[in-house]
Amino acid sequence: MEEEGQPDAHTAPSTVATPSPAELLRSRSYVVLLVFGAIIGVPVAVVAYFFLKGVGELQQYLFGTLPGDLGFASQPVWWPIPVLALSGLLVALAIRHLPGTAGHKPAEGFKSSGPVQAIELPGIVLASFATLGLGVVLGPEAPLIAIGSGLGVLAVHLVKRDAPETASAVIGAAGSFAAISTLLGSPLPAAFLMMEVAGIGGAMLGVVLAPGLLAAGVGSLIFIGLDSWTGFGTFSLAVPDIPPAGSPRAAVFLWAIVIGVIAAILGAGIKRLALMLQQIVERRMVLLTPVVGVAIGVVALIFVEVTGRSSAEVLFSGQDQLPGLIEGAAGWTVGALLMVVLCKGLAYTFSLSSFRGGPIFPSMFIGAAGGIALSHLPGLSMIAGVAMGIGATMVAMLGLPLTSVLIVSVLLEADGLTLMPLVIVAVVVSYVVSARLPAAPGSAAHS
Repeated sequence: MEEEGQPDAHTAPSTVATPSPAELLRSRSYVVLLVFGAIIGVPVAVVAYFFLKGVGELQQYLFGTLPGDLGFASQPVWWPIPVLALSGLLVALAIRHLPGTAGHKPAEGFKSSGPVQAIELPGIVLASFATLGLGVVLGPEAPLIAIGSGLGVLAVHLVKRDAPETASAVIGAAGSFAAISTLLGSPLPAAFLMMEVAGIGGAMLGVVLAPGLLAAGVGSLIFIGLDSWTGFGTFSLAVPDIPPAGSPRAAVFLWAIVIGVIAAILGAGIKRLALMLQQIVERRMVLLTPVVGVAIGVVALIFVEVTGRSSAEVLFSGQDQLPGLIEGAAGWTVGALLMVVLCKGLAYTFSLSSFRGGPIFPSMFIGAAGGIALSHLPGLSMIAGVAMGIGATMVAMLGLPLTSVLIVSVLLEADGLTLMPLVIVAVVVSYVVSARLPAAPGSAAHS
């Protein structure tokens, strides 16, 4: 029994002072973290670069070369169905039998789940490669973030087995920064994405982000250098020929409100249906994930038969198709645009429910197509509709307002700066309306 006045050993406050951010910045261990963050950016960026190249080559072979090798004059309209069924089987087997969960569940949105352990990397790589390479409507950003984190953690433990968890977390984050450093057009959107997902703020923001920013800068240089060496490209989101936006007029701000509301309702519907399907598919994953793949293929087939356009407008993440959509907007009828929004939206919903990949690029494509469709109405220019549609739909799906505004600004370059006030209004309206709509069961809050 403790004597009167004697503090309880289990409840007494610790006498060890937590170092302040300024003290951490001046410490030798922090300099070591910075150097290690820069070093880890090199191999992670190389792995990410050739991962993206491998995905592109697989897509080209399966949807471009293989049909011709099998004697078809062109890709049959039914071709995506068996390919996507195979994707579903491979992804389900990776999730079921390999360590971990083969990456995060995209229907649940971006959320911080801590550093990825090295043992989970095989499942993440296989599931994401089968998802992206075989035409599923998801992007590479989430797998690259996970791969970068896992490689960073692995490097830390190879150097020092008993490394503290903080070091693993910081270097894992630096690996993620490096992996997606050029994917979103600039290291800056990647930094904002990681910051919003992790919920970092306050005085520790700079301390935690500095190693990641350094790794992202190194990663960008590696991507540019590898492009110069191989000629494969930088795999960066960009629209080369953008029409001038002109100065936005007051009436267009009303369109920003309308687009924000429409995007919030559309995003809520996609997420709700995806989460509902996810609960069903997870009960018998190996059987039902290929069925979901077939459903995606059928949606693509319907789109081709109705519009006469390529199934590529519905399949894949939309990253490669987005520049052509914007530059060739004049060649799209309103009916075809509404059809691609509907079909891409359905395929995106099915993909979110069962596969492994990122949600950013499909939401951007859907938002751009919807904005172009609305620009056929009075008072809205095409490029303004695209900018607001992308930002509003992205924030409706991700719940990350800063990232959504910044990605549009970087993507549209000079137009992005001109249109930023409109994009901000559309993003804020979509963000607030999304928060006020009933949350889907199982959804993760981003606020």
